Amino acid sequence: MHTLPTTDNELAAWLRLSMAPGLRPGALRAMLNAFGLPEAILGQPFALLAATTDEASARAALAPPGADFARYMDTVLAWRELEGNAIVTLDDPVYPPALLTMPDPPSLLYIKGRLDLLHARGVAVVGSRSATPQGVEDAERFSRALSEAGLAVVSGLALGIDGAAHRGALTGRGSTIAVIGTGADLVYPAAHQPLARQIAAAGTIISEWPLGTPARAANFPQRNRLIAGLVGGVLVVEAAMRSGSLITARLANEMGRDVFALPGSIHAPLSRGCHRMLKQGAKLVETPEEILEELGFVPPPAHAAAPMPWDSIARKPVPGTTSESASGSSAGPAPGTTSVPQPTGEADLGPEAEKLLAALGHSPATLEILAARTDMQDAAIQSTLLQLELAGRLTVLPGGRFARASHS
Repeated sequence: MHTLPTTDNELAAWLRLSMAPGLRPGALRAMLNAFGLPEAILGQPFALLAATTDEASARAALAPPGADFARYMDTVLAWRELEGNAIVTLDDPVYPPALLTMPDPPSLLYIKGRLDLLHARGVAVVGSRSATPQGVEDAERFSRALSEAGLAVVSGLALGIDGAAHRGALTGRGSTIAVIGTGADLVYPAAHQPLARQIAAAGTIISEWPLGTPARAANFPQRNRLIAGLVGGVLVVEAAMRSGSLITARLANEMGRDVFALPGSIHAPLSRGCHRMLKQGAKLVETPEEILEELGFVPPPAHAAAPMPWDSIARKPVPGTTSESASGSSAGPAPGTTSVPQPTGEADLGPEAEKLLAALGHSPATLEILAARTDMQDAAIQSTLLQLELAGRLTVLPGGRFARASHS
């Protein structure tokens, strides 16, 4: 799949209008519908443009470009020549058809990587930057299964859930799309430089921002609008009550996309945003197959989507316990468990104990899971678990599993 060849003059006209201060994408789209290409728009008299949209939009469209426009044009042409880079405009057959259903699609996109993914069916997987170990595992597992079924997994390249979603999706045939809030020549956060290189090689990076645009807080809600526009559904894995993921979900809902949320412990701060979404009508999902079914995809073979050991632990009560005690949130210890109710203050815990408590998250885990999450030796884990148990921060469950005490 290739972009249409765009002459330098045509590209200059697209860039000038896409970067014109005060010219909204919706107004530009109305002008394009009326007059065809940007070069034709720039040749129209003010009165005709104003009659098509409004005076402010006409004034913005016809304003002369800034003094540094010629230098920026040279930068763009050089960037476009680099392998894997492309600029896709609204009139290009490669332009993502899903974005055309939006009232205000970006007139121009900077692309790194595979152009064919722009036409793939997609699902967004988003969530907190401060994800728990359980949230990271869930995001990777769901994204892997969705990608293996052929869906492109879309996310925002942020730390936490976004990064986990991209990593999981890269292992499947659907691959992944990263929609970023900076120029396509920058990577934010810097820690995701290696991940961005992987995505550019095997997936797609999309930006609507001019090259060189740094990370600004105001850009990310607009980035979220593109994530929502590209997909048929959005899965929120973990989210606080005030979260950019909830903006993505709201925008997706307004565009008629499906919204899914993973439930969690009522004691987990990063479950509260998901629970609020569920109260507002999002679909509760526990397996990737439920999302595939809602989106009309045939689920992958059962062995490819079998739940990981901790998933069944986290979701199912253990015989001899209540469902509350299985999640570590009962008022008292379940039969056969031990717990000391006197909690110790946060300051009294050593760094190893803090690390292990963070790795435990808000779902039960086994010694093997904790070892994988922390890279601690078994002896160190066992002694630290005993310390947490004696401090009243930990409950031991049947089957060699551990959970936070309800007040942790």
